[in-house]
Amino acid sequence: MAHISRRKFLRSSLSAAANCSAALLPGKFLLAKAAPDTTTRIYLDTRRAVAPLDNNIFGSFLEHLGRAIYEGIYDPDSKLSDSNGYRKDVAEQIKNLGVPIVRYPGGNFVSGYHWLDGVGPKKDRPRILEKAWNSIETNQFGTDEFMGWCKLVGTKPLLGLNLGTSTPEMAAALVEYCNVEKGTKWSDLRRAHGVSDPYKVEHWCLGNEMDGPWQIGHMSAVDYGMKAADAGRQMRYVDPSVELIACGSSGPTMPTYLEWDREVLEQCYPYVNGISLHRYYGNGEETGGDSSKYMALNLSMDRQIAQIAAVCDYVQGRMRSAKRLWLSFDEWNVWYRERSGSAVNGGGKVAPHLLEEVYNLEDALLVGGLVNSLIRNCDRVRIACLAQLVNVIAPIMTNATGLYRQTIYYPYAWGLAYARGSALSLAVESPTYEIPPGTPGSRSDFNALGIGSTVPYVDASATVDKSAGRLSVFLFNRDLANARDVELVWEDTAPSRMLESSTLTGNDLKAHNSFDSPQNVAPKPFDKPSTANNRTHLQLPARSYTVLHFAM
Repeated sequence: MAHISRRKFLRSSLSAAANCSAALLPGKFLLAKAAPDTTTRIYLDTRRAVAPLDNNIFGSFLEHLGRAIYEGIYDPDSKLSDSNGYRKDVAEQIKNLGVPIVRYPGGNFVSGYHWLDGVGPKKDRPRILEKAWNSIETNQFGTDEFMGWCKLVGTKPLLGLNLGTSTPEMAAALVEYCNVEKGTKWSDLRRAHGVSDPYKVEHWCLGNEMDGPWQIGHMSAVDYGMKAADAGRQMRYVDPSVELIACGSSGPTMPTYLEWDREVLEQCYPYVNGISLHRYYGNGEETGGDSSKYMALNLSMDRQIAQIAAVCDYVQGRMRSAKRLWLSFDEWNVWYRERSGSAVNGGGKVAPHLLEEVYNLEDALLVGGLVNSLIRNCDRVRIACLAQLVNVIAPIMTNATGLYRQTIYYPYAWGLAYARGSALSLAVESPTYEIPPGTPGSRSDFNALGIGSTVPYVDASATVDKSAGRLSVFLFNRDLANARDVELVWEDTAPSRMLESSTLTGNDLKAHNSFDSPQNVAPKPFDKPSTANNRTHLQLPARSYTVLHFAM
């Protein structure tokens, strides 16, 4: 006779007794059994903070590419511009958004850019054949114009440096031009250009995507790391307070991914404060057009952050350093349609229409998921930049008569408006759905992306600002067909009342906005849910991203 444990025997006996009892009940109960619990439960405790949230994780990006600068934020010939050539409608929109930091001037552009071409009297600035995007760069907008625009819209600069065709010496010269008050060659040049006070630029990117064979000045990881170290040393001689970001891998599909980051940091770790991450997402090659897969892609952002953080910590250990690097996810967005042909080749024109991606509802939902991923990883991510801000893979589009907001504008704007204080560590119990894992070794290999084949329907993040007495919850319903019941379980104290609630949803995942239909996809009021016994019950619409803003 096989051995059966006492616990197993008792469990079997109780089950048999229950079945016998059920058989004696009236007929309508004979086949009854408990229905599966489909409610998502999110456990929140304001005492369990991940880390203080740096508002710079909701930064953005402007590159001398297409119509991002010219006809975007700067258009002297437009009736909509001020006396300095800045588009007033665009400036007002960005100021109202509250974008905290903007990366500039590139991107691929920066690896062939010489900043001296963009300063001084405009009549003397050269017209350049810009090689990265095959466009004509007039240099009518440069460092001083960008810094003036930053002041106008209330944002901070994240300046990129040319470590492709230029030198560490010229990188340090730009720091001197921007940050030294007077009495030196480059600070006096700035003053001669009519700017007496230094800009005091704090954050700097040491090049862009130098691991990419497409990049002007592409080099090996060791060579780049040594160049970045030299630039860092020289820049700190000029201004010891600068915060420097090394150029990390261009994305997790690169063959040198992680190895590049390790080799770079082993050369320049003592001279940098952070390392960059880049990633663009799309419902194309990696998903096969399967929207249920597409909705899961924000989980690969979580995975990428964890992997790069692990490399940083490994090098920290190897260096026996007390310094812990932070991460700058300074290029992220949806981009998969406008990636070839005339969409990326300027044809030798000034301000050509390049990378003008039209975003739909499902793109906006994924961007909401990506906002969630950034919030819950704020212990390592200090800066992140939605790429880009105007016209080029952007939330804001312009023409000669005005602008409109693309669908991705709204989840980005909610992060800026409501994510404050510290991110909370949430426990989420959500029903899941299955997705095919994809082809091993290909771009569609979801296991390699760290997603796997089981995905929660509901994705959540939350922040609490105790000083202001505010708490925000961000909810992404990946279920494309059904609403989802959600219960917020308050582990310490339930909020006193709901202040604001909105949702972004719709019946057509492919619906988009345009100049003719600017509100085709727009937020809707979300019924304020009730709270009782430290539990808040709500129902998320299918295909939705929702924000709830509470008073504590």
